[in-house]
Amino acid sequence: MAGWLRPLAGTLLLLEVAAAVSFLHHRYEEMVRALFRVQSECPYVTRIYSIGRSVEGRHLYVLEFSDYPGIHEPLEPEFKYVGNMHGNEVLGRELLLQLSEFLCEEYRRGSERVTRLLHDTRIHIMPSMNPDGYEVAANQGPDAIGYLTGRNNANGVDLNRNFPDLNTFMYYSGEISGPNHHIPLPDNWKSQVEPETLAVIQWIGSYNFVLSANLHGGAVVANYPYDKSQDQRFRSHRRTANTPTPDDKLFQKLAKTYSYAHGWMHRGWNCGDYFVDGITNGASWYSLSKGMQDFNYLYTNCFEITLELSCNKFPPKEDLERQWMANREALVAFIEEIHQGIKGMVTDENNNGIAGAVISVQGISHDVTSGEMGDYFRLLLPGTYTVTASAEGYQPQTVAATVGPAAASLVHFQLKQDVVKKAPERKASGTRTNNKTLQKKVVPRAVRRGNQR
Repeated sequence: MAGWLRPLAGTLLLLEVAAAVSFLHHRYEEMVRALFRVQSECPYVTRIYSIGRSVEGRHLYVLEFSDYPGIHEPLEPEFKYVGNMHGNEVLGRELLLQLSEFLCEEYRRGSERVTRLLHDTRIHIMPSMNPDGYEVAANQGPDAIGYLTGRNNANGVDLNRNFPDLNTFMYYSGEISGPNHHIPLPDNWKSQVEPETLAVIQWIGSYNFVLSANLHGGAVVANYPYDKSQDQRFRSHRRTANTPTPDDKLFQKLAKTYSYAHGWMHRGWNCGDYFVDGITNGASWYSLSKGMQDFNYLYTNCFEITLELSCNKFPPKEDLERQWMANREALVAFIEEIHQGIKGMVTDENNNGIAGAVISVQGISHDVTSGEMGDYFRLLLPGTYTVTASAEGYQPQTVAATVGPAAASLVHFQLKQDVVKKAPERKASGTRTNNKTLQKKVVPRAVRRGNQR
């Protein structure tokens, strides 16, 4: 290369890098270009796919990070981030684009932490669940952002009030010892949800997600389930009543992981509100019905929290770099929380994986199920647990499992088939009476959130 070209090439390279990490608001086309740029820079550890389209036809793109993109590896957990569910709450959208660039750059430079994370975790990043609402909010301009303009989708529906209401079913059935996990959807659910909601429900039905966060704005707090109060006397969404899940202590730990890794969330005083440790039970803040995080917990194996990340729902671009620096460590640390508790394979006597096996933990009335390959993941705090795996047609197996403070403990199950004794055959009038075996009740397999929320 000619000597005079070298400085020019170096300058162009610096400009290219600067453009890649510039802090600005991305309209839909710019967001798509940013995602595909990351994919082109890290082609061997990324994949882009669409889970569907918005009301106005915009793709709901997801960027996946994995050492084997597009492939579920047994015992490798699935994680997801969802941003911009409310179109006018945009910080999460920009943070997830920055996170995507960061993961790619750190992987390329050989960061041990990020390399290990991408090799041990399959990460799915959706920067915008509501691209139509974002365009409405962004069209106002930086100095005229209305508090609610662009919040809903193009049909005027709040997507975080649009998921099937499984809480009501769970609270009612709980009075008669009903389930609080893998609750089936009502028969007419598809006619009650928006295209974006439908796409997300089908998405989480296709992947055995273990951990997730939904990024919002308008407050600064890490919010965890349940969002909807169990006390049905509270009809107003502003009323409060702490409504914990069976995994309440675990959810608090997950929320604190993000809060204390964040620049200032853990201090508690933000946006005129105070939350101890920067976290809150959703219903304790205010009751919210048909939200996404409760739906994840009640319908799938996924533990989801909602992250409120900024007082200003549409912060100026000059504030984006400061916000990124405040959230960068928290975004990575929260993903790493997926590697705790127990995980393992549920197989038959021939080592074939058993899909849909139910994993129950004594003392915690919330089960998870194994995926299509027979692998399962159960987030748990450190301690010793009695764990049972069961599946239709097999004898259940119970073991003691000890969970440490670091990586997930491997706990495998090999189930033996039930031996069904047949009654002697009787012949009468030249005919044979077939024996009938009792059918077990099938536990539905996992198919895979106010003011801000």
